[in-house]
Amino acid sequence: MAKVISTLFVSADGVAEIDPDWHFPYFDENMGRAVGEDYDSADVLLIGRETYDSFAGAWPDREAAGGEDAPFAKQLGDVRKVVVSRQPLEFSWRNSELIDGDLVEAVTALRADPASKGVLIPGSISVVQQLLAAGLVDELRLLVHPVAARKGRRLFDDGDTPYHLRVTATEAFPTGVLRVIYSPAAAPAAVGYDEVKEQGPGER
Repeated sequence: MAKVISTLFVSADGVAEIDPDWHFPYFDENMGRAVGEDYDSADVLLIGRETYDSFAGAWPDREAAGGEDAPFAKQLGDVRKVVVSRQPLEFSWRNSELIDGDLVEAVTALRADPASKGVLIPGSISVVQQLLAAGLVDELRLLVHPVAARKGRRLFDDGDTPYHLRVTATEAFPTGVLRVIYSPAAAPAAVGYDEVKEQGPGER
């Protein structure tokens, strides 16, 4: 079964709608390596319409320009790109296709494809939120910036049920960015104050 992996740049207060003013000052070779590892883990990109428009508006030109980022631009061009949109699209970027039917059903099929090694969702907040609610995100790979953005869309929307997570990997970069990889976890057993008070200060 292919893993469905969400990769996001987020602020310390959970904003996932990046602002270049707080994102780019923290981008270094460590973050570049982490991003490269995320993209190498998948052979399908699942992208929302806004993210696709942003990518398609920049990366093909960067590939054609042949600069330092041309190899990564080529990698993005070569990979299969499945786009989530409520409206039909005409694609100019190679290997792009519109999702076929319902999002949850389509991702369930992608996840079950034995020929796929992984499905990566870069950005695309609304897509990630829908798949989290459906239990179809296998990993959240977050690059947490040491800044409280204070405005912008957050990764976790309001809802009645918490998402319980377990940390599978962490890494601290010299810039203060934390790379944290989460996987879904079962809810812990119900515990109240009486069960934990012996662990409090002054009880040792």
